[in-house]
Amino acid sequence: MSRPRAKLTNTFPGCPVESALSFIDGKWKGVILYHLMSEGVLRFNELRRRLPSVTPRMLTRQLRELEEAALLSRTVFPVVPPRVDYALTARGESLKPVIMALKAWGDENVLCDGDSMTLKPLESRSRPELKRA
Repeated sequence: MSRPRAKLTNTFPGCPVESALSFIDGKWKGVILYHLMSEGVLRFNELRRRLPSVTPRMLTRQLRELEEAALLSRTVFPVVPPRVDYALTARGESLKPVIMALKAWGDENVLCDGDSMTLKPLESRSRPELKRA
């Protein structure tokens, strides 16, 4: 099994963009961060309900990698049944402008239709530089 890219950042010393992206790459990390930014503290099963396509194993893995990168915190409560809360750390909160910029770009450029995603045609997007008064 290969090592996660987040653990290889010391091999990209000259590229801060690639190093930064290595902490949030992965199919679900950006979406997990978005939901935590939008809704605050969430429990594991609440995250699962918001991400119905993710397997429990993959969600656990992505959450652990985000926790290892200090982007989110995991709080375990000693109760039965077990209760685990996930919340953004200050470092995770600092990614809010990045995640919201990705959301805005997606709103502008991506058409989500059921299970498929495609880029919107250029003429259907609002392009202020082409609008006439």
